[in-house]
Amino acid sequence: MKLTCLIFLLSMSMMANAQNNFKATQIKFERVEKAYDEKWEALKKSIKAAGYGNDFSMLINAYKAEGKLEVWLKSKSDKNHSLFRTYDFCAHSGTLGPKVIKGDGQTPEGFYYINVFNPMSSFHLSLGVNYPNAVDLARTGKNRKTGGDIYIHGNCVTVGCIPLTDDKIKEVYILGIEAINTGQDKIPVNIYPFKMTDANMKKYSAQFPLQLRFWKTLQPGYLAFEKNKTALNMKEDKGQYVLR
Repeated sequence: MKLTCLIFLLSMSMMANAQNNFKATQIKFERVEKAYDEKWEALKKSIKAAGYGNDFSMLINAYKAEGKLEVWLKSKSDKNHSLFRTYDFCAHSGTLGPKVIKGDGQTPEGFYYINVFNPMSSFHLSLGVNYPNAVDLARTGKNRKTGGDIYIHGNCVTVGCIPLTDDKIKEVYILGIEAINTGQDKIPVNIYPFKMTDANMKKYSAQFPLQLRFWKTLQPGYLAFEKNKTALNMKEDKGQYVLR
């Protein structure tokens, strides 16, 4: 990805959005401005019709086997999220199972959040995911490289990322800006190997038996969100995900 220093400053501005207008900073970039020109009016109408109001929180669930990325929203006065939009992955990389090491071509699996908004991406617009986290580092082990630079982005190529096409990333990027701009601290990104029903666990663990132990640490988060539609309180403890 281009301009590492610029991206770092943009990500730092997310944490200071109470003092600075994150949207105003982002919309100075040509691609973001054009995305707003093309998409924002229609998105606003859909947001209003769904009852989210002018300030909402955002959560992303992604499913590798199904090739779907879901955007869930909730108004600040509501407790529960509801599904706003679903987008298809434009391309896939690797197989089911988490990313382990640099160059393995795998898309991560686990519980993350957006840590970068890149308006000058090589893939049009991109949202960085905070891979590797503590669980990933423990899995990869010492003296081996985890890899990095995992993004939800435009275009239709990938080596471990989630591409949505240039057209669709505009919507997701704008929704992320709006959520951060009205006060959301972190936008969760939960990446699952598949929709983690008991039936799917049985089906896919038969194909990938070595992943079952790890997938059992992801399933409680999936089931909790399916039941409650609230952001997960997930702890990274001794190389494992633990739902609080």
